[in-house]
Amino acid sequence: MYAVVGCSECSNLWIIEGRSETTQCPRCGSRRAYEKRKKFVETDDVAHARDVRASMLANRQGEGEAFAELDSFRALEDDVADGVVDDDEYLEEAGLDVDEIDAAGDRDPRGPTRSGSKKEIVERALERLEEPTEADVVDYAAERGVGADSVRTILEKLTRRGVVSESRGRYRLL
Repeated sequence: MYAVVGCSECSNLWIIEGRSETTQCPRCGSRRAYEKRKKFVETDDVAHARDVRASMLANRQGEGEAFAELDSFRALEDDVADGVVDDDEYLEEAGLDVDEIDAAGDRDPRGPTRSGSKKEIVERALERLEEPTEADVVDYAAERGVGADSVRTILEKLTRRGVVSESRGRYRLL
């Protein structure tokens, strides 16, 4: 069960997974009983919850009509998945020799410092760790060259976007 809820202190909107006794606003930190939070929609479909939250945010900014013309999150994700250009194809189209670039990477005496972007590393930590806490994710990312402040910022953004849920200090990809 997913619920789009609002904060009575700062008017923030976010998605909550499940039903805990209390919830904490990711923006201002105010803690309220779940029953006292304003629930705009409750659904079993996370994509529907994301669409409702996005629509509400667009309406707040006076962009409700523009948002109505967009496809749902699920349709947009499908479109993006089909149209992604891989690295080799991109480099070849730019007129670069992929084999030469790979060889240059192999010659780097320092070796690779991380595999993937900071966000990808944090998401990988959430996938691979069992019931990860913030400290677990920070440790995982630190081993791959990502600083603790960056990890905390990424976790906060992912939570606000409804990509990650946080419950009782444990994180989970949605």
